[in-house]
Amino acid sequence: MEQSLSLDNPSTDVDTDQALMLQYAAGSTRAFELLYSKHKGPLYRYFVRQVNDQQLAEDLYQDTWSRVIKAASTYETSAKFTTWLYRIAHNLIIDHVRAVKPVDSFTEVFEPEQDCESQLGSDQASLETQLLDSQKSNLLKGCVANLPQVQKEAFLLNVEMGFTAAIIADIAGATLEATKSRIRYAYKGLKECVDLKWQGANHD
Repeated sequence: MEQSLSLDNPSTDVDTDQALMLQYAAGSTRAFELLYSKHKGPLYRYFVRQVNDQQLAEDLYQDTWSRVIKAASTYETSAKFTTWLYRIAHNLIIDHVRAVKPVDSFTEVFEPEQDCESQLGSDQASLETQLLDSQKSNLLKGCVANLPQVQKEAFLLNVEMGFTAAIIADIAGATLEATKSRIRYAYKGLKECVDLKWQGANHD
């Protein structure tokens, strides 16, 4: 008899995801349906924002779930299910980017931790304010699309998924320091990009 699991209690989300995946591996289609229902929206948005091509996003999205299904029998709970899921998605995007062009080079430049955290907080507050302005929000979307791939992914996982730098580092296979740097430079670059576009639009 299958154990009934609910997604109503967010405090047990992590354990629930892992338990559901293990139940699916044991043959429960209902467990997979619950996992799919919970993660389908955020995962699809992740691809759409990353590749800016709805059909390609759909293909990569379906491929991700296909790989989840194929890997079910070998799934282990050593990593959070969400981290494992997005690592699969990340690898698919990297494969696509490499097939189209070399992955954007990125020089890791580190600043004193205290200063960079302070600057990041300031940039985050600025971007959140701009998101409330519909005109600046449209400009921001265009600027996000133009970010280097590694910065764009780090930014989207941080903002849209609410993942910490540590989780993003695990997903992308990068160091924590490199991930913090990517997030920081993404915020900084977006702020400068939006400000520049905004000034240009108001001077036309």
